[in-house]
Amino acid sequence: MTMGDHPTLHNATHVAFDTPTAEQLLRMGASSIVLASDCLIIGPSRQNAEEHARAREMFWASPEKFDMLYSSGVCWKPPVVLWASSSVYERVNLWRACSWLCQLGIACGDVFVLEFEPLPLAGVPEEPMPPFDCSSSVSDYPDDVLLERLDNAQPWPREGYEHAIRLWDSYVDENPLLFVESCVRGVEGFPELAPLWTLLSCFFPRRTTEGVLRLSRFDELLLTILPMEWQTPVAVFAHKSQSGVELRQLIYCTGDLFLPRRLEHWADHDASVAVERAPGPKPPNAGYPMLSEVYRLTERGKQLRDKGLDRLTDAPSLPIAGTEAYSASAPWVLLEDGQLARL
Repeated sequence: MTMGDHPTLHNATHVAFDTPTAEQLLRMGASSIVLASDCLIIGPSRQNAEEHARAREMFWASPEKFDMLYSSGVCWKPPVVLWASSSVYERVNLWRACSWLCQLGIACGDVFVLEFEPLPLAGVPEEPMPPFDCSSSVSDYPDDVLLERLDNAQPWPREGYEHAIRLWDSYVDENPLLFVESCVRGVEGFPELAPLWTLLSCFFPRRTTEGVLRLSRFDELLLTILPMEWQTPVAVFAHKSQSGVELRQLIYCTGDLFLPRRLEHWADHDASVAVERAPGPKPPNAGYPMLSEVYRLTERGKQLRDKGLDRLTDAPSLPIAGTEAYSASAPWVLLEDGQLARL
């Protein structure tokens, strides 16, 4: 059977969690493709579809649309095939897609989840591999492998489907403890949970055993690299140091636009400014967000980085899933044993 004659490829609704996979399926002849490629590792996530879309748009302040899961223009014709790699951000989107399909009333038996393991890398990577996978894609595989998986597809077991829905429910909950507990304890069939929490924990402020409040690992890296002289976000991203390597590993999982966004958060936060901003070498709104502004660390920022925080709100808040880091109303801190606790 050729790709052009494949009935499931033509008749199913296919959900892709990254653009390369959507493009590959389109080339192969899929006629109904839903791209659900929002990077939900960072920024707000909500259970209600309208609230979720509104919160995401406000956080990123971007007109670009990579997430069509909730689009009213989608015709959800069963069967529905979800193409998922091992990338942690794709896995979170997989949970969300299962939750949405359940809300739409699509039967579990009409949902096929095709899971793809990461392929071994050729050669030696330029930088050490992080403990979480954010780079895998279904499109790493050739067309014939995708067709073979499709030929052998079976509906996802109900237990796995329901677990995915529960994981999404706990991910978007204001209280993150149930989700963190699932990550630490583990859930059979969801190996992404432990590495996902390793990643997410890097965005929460920390409390030492002595009770000192510290910046999140991400913010600590950011303010370690940012000098007291003007610097573009792209120069911060490309910094040649161990801190630069660690920062890039995190940014590969959030998307590179999170770097200038987080610098904006710092520059806009508090009267005692820790990061200052000025016009960059490229004009604003010209498509160069990594070059349109420059930033520099102040003495206040250096103090927060080196000595710690007096209170959580010394740093700008950051929405993560259903909760918020550095928030007075959600005072979650990461303990030295890797657990999350309320301050």
